[in-house]
Amino acid sequence: MNNSIKFATSALALGVGLALSAPAYAGGFYIQEQSTKEAGRAYSGDAAAADSAATVFFNPAGMTELEGITVEANAQALFVDARQSNTGTTRTVPGVPVAIPVTGSDGGNPFAQPLVIPSFYATAQVTDRLWLGLGVNSPFGVVVDYDEDFFGRYDSLKSDVFTVNVQPSAAFKLSDNISIGAGVDVQYVDVELANAVPNLNPADADAALNIQGDDISVGWNAGITATFDPVRLGAHYRSSVDHTLEGEFDLSGLTGPLAGNNVLTDATAPLSTPDIATVSVMFGTDTPYRVYGTWRWYNWSNFDEIRVVPEGAPTQVSEQNYRDTYSMAIGAEYDFTERFTLRAGTMFDESPITDQFRTTRVPDGDRTWLSVGGTYDLNETISASLAYAHVFVKSEPLDRTDGFFQGTPAAVDATIRSDSRGNADVLAFSLAANF
Repeated sequence: MNNSIKFATSALALGVGLALSAPAYAGGFYIQEQSTKEAGRAYSGDAAAADSAATVFFNPAGMTELEGITVEANAQALFVDARQSNTGTTRTVPGVPVAIPVTGSDGGNPFAQPLVIPSFYATAQVTDRLWLGLGVNSPFGVVVDYDEDFFGRYDSLKSDVFTVNVQPSAAFKLSDNISIGAGVDVQYVDVELANAVPNLNPADADAALNIQGDDISVGWNAGITATFDPVRLGAHYRSSVDHTLEGEFDLSGLTGPLAGNNVLTDATAPLSTPDIATVSVMFGTDTPYRVYGTWRWYNWSNFDEIRVVPEGAPTQVSEQNYRDTYSMAIGAEYDFTERFTLRAGTMFDESPITDQFRTTRVPDGDRTWLSVGGTYDLNETISASLAYAHVFVKSEPLDRTDGFFQGTPAAVDATIRSDSRGNADVLAFSLAANF
């Protein structure tokens, strides 16, 4: 097999999987920034609050708490500060007995300022028992773009992941106390990746690997609410979406004896998003104050490997070994007047990334949220919500070795050693209307 094909397909396996796992300021690559009200209480009311059209996404059973027709548009701006500090990054050179340092800048802040996440939801009461809803959002993805001279360029330079999820849903009120709901997730994903590749001669300019792939696949979600004043319980399950990315990679810029291995070829790679289970409780269904609690479980362990099937070459496998994780949140809100509500909350969100597999594409760490927000009714039909959250991200070291052209006399090992640190500020705004 052509050695560049062997390398490039392995890089595709790593790149597609790892880029999709880049920090989206929820654990792994899940973007939970889908509701301004939930942002203000740190997502502590997800499956039980049922106080906005965003319940279509968090628990469609909650639509039965919304009278008439409700529409809601959200925009969340993420101001992310992430930095890498070189603590001894090296590469090997064939025939040289010791590794040599890899120099370069810290890559700068790889996140655009701000990252904007829009979402839209609508619900309609059809009868006194039946509700229909629609949600359009982006539940997974990130854009990470380091400077070209980044010292970790052999690990990553660019990771651009974009998803659109369209969710038609329905809810049915079984009784005055119990409601059920479900939705279909039609999900599009597009991935674009880039990283540098070391040439044999360190004095030569780096080669480049660029990868692109996309897919449309379908999943589902379902939930239930049980209300016994002053308490409401909610539970929700979102299925994995199994994608098969189809695209190409372009390996160019190899010099010397490797020059004949520059290649452009097609490849496919399966990718599954995690199952997510949520349980929430709300105290205060019939009072001006409400207290919330939410626990979530993420089935990240289904992301144990990336298996790539390149055209004209054997299947390539890259181990990932993610671990299942959880998050938990508490929050509260108070109606100061009939038109103004203030809320706050905190959340702990565990990272699924283990130390062995952490990279600059995934400078991930456990997160702690502190949030505040409010809602003001502009009139009987329209309300506006605003929220702010600060996300503390645990600093983590990186010590990872990637092999290039393995099994050949041209084999090169690139080891990135770095301290990764970062945090984020989230500003959210929404307008909602009820008819």
